Amino acid sequence: MATTADIRTGLILKIDGNLYSVVEFGQNKTARAGAKVWAKMKGVDNGRTIEQTWNSGETIYPVRVERHNYQFLYKDDTGYTFMNLENYEQITVPESSVDAPQFLKDGQEVSVLINTETDTPMGVELPDKIVLQVTYSEPGVKGDTATRTLKPATVETGATVNVPLFVNEGEFIRINAKTGDYVERVKEGS
Repeated sequence: MATTADIRTGLILKIDGNLYSVVEFGQNKTARAGAKVWAKMKGVDNGRTIEQTWNSGETIYPVRVERHNYQFLYKDDTGYTFMNLENYEQITVPESSVDAPQFLKDGQEVSVLINTETDTPMGVELPDKIVLQVTYSEPGVKGDTATRTLKPATVETGATVNVPLFVNEGEFIRINAKTGDYVERVKEGS
């Protein structure tokens, strides 16, 4: 059995029949009362955000989750289809289960979180940083480099990212998949 001492970021807990992933947690101690443990959590299967408080040492119910490497194949009316890189089985998940679907490109490797109790996919996580090619961008104004001015650029997946003025069409850029922010310009294939 797990207790509140086992809470950590990313842990998935079962609360009232729903699954929640711990986003942030902490402990409140007072002189008179016992310590309390709190956690902000995001719903894995329902998308809701909740905050829960427990007495220190109270029992919690974590769900065992495994990460498997999958490859993105295609998107259609039923959802996003991925192939397991070990046994070549295919799964289809809804768009709501994919971290940043706007940055998915054909053949990209992702991590799929599998609930070991039910063997069902719970979510799809892209790598933290991904490299995409800029397919459209307005040319920057020469000499306008004194400030960190950004311009919109469309990448190969169709998503729009704000990039510095020096980034041009056809170049490859690294993007933070969690925030959607430009990180750096990279050489082709890096």
